[in-house]
Amino acid sequence: MEAARPSRTALRVAMRRAAHQIFDAEPLVFPDPLAVPILGAQYLPEVERTRFKLDKPHSVALRAHLVGRSRYAEDLLAHAVSNGASQYVLLGAGLDTFAYRNPFPQLHVFEVDHPATQQWKRNLLAANEIGIPSSLTYVSVDFEHQQLATQLVAAGFDSSRPAFFAWLGVVPYLTYAAFRATIRLIESSPPGSGVVMDYSQPRSALPYLEQLAHDSLASRVQLAGEPFQLFFTSHQMAAELSGFRDIENLGAAELNAHYFASRSDNLKAMGSAGRILSAWL
Repeated sequence: MEAARPSRTALRVAMRRAAHQIFDAEPLVFPDPLAVPILGAQYLPEVERTRFKLDKPHSVALRAHLVGRSRYAEDLLAHAVSNGASQYVLLGAGLDTFAYRNPFPQLHVFEVDHPATQQWKRNLLAANEIGIPSSLTYVSVDFEHQQLATQLVAAGFDSSRPAFFAWLGVVPYLTYAAFRATIRLIESSPPGSGVVMDYSQPRSALPYLEQLAHDSLASRVQLAGEPFQLFFTSHQMAAELSGFRDIENLGAAELNAHYFASRSDNLKAMGSAGRILSAWL
């Protein structure tokens, strides 16, 4: 992303979470009472335009993927907390709202993001009167130019205690060196720690029509100043995570089985490009 402005992709993700609250049928896959308020009057008119895309399968499928991965992450976080994790690190937090509705008194949240995106978020929180809890610490990091471990420890993160890491919507935008540095940091955490992350498969691994969809999306994020850089097949990702155990790697079919079965609307994930996984130490 460009250094002087907040992430446009973070905004798009937040708008789709908000649209889920407004337009999708009950029961919601990912109920989030702050998804709409955090956007405020500035961005809600754009969310309202979602009503014109409710019958467009690819638009609905992208929303399903995004709310499904958020639900999966918070389900796994609850599991980690029940097993003793007391630190939650959101890598590329964007406009995620968990820290402002955190139900776990013992859990400290570290929101890691680019300085411009983080300041933009704080401005939105202030403008829309959403309070910042004492259990939250902001950590400003440029993943390509700063050491994540150094910035986290300086912010009060205790590397000797188990932590759960959420790394959503970030990996495709990184260089391989930045990706490996973050994996090494997570891998150095004590037993009981874990990570949830998503990634994209390379264009060459996709069916023809999905290649066309990939090209369209890649063009849009390129124009937004946040180009795709990094892709993995499932086999490649498994090799990258050789230091972890209990790896669960979900595609659209598995995500649908978890969260979108027997719905009264057409909300479901599609395609083979995007995958979500969890892994533990």
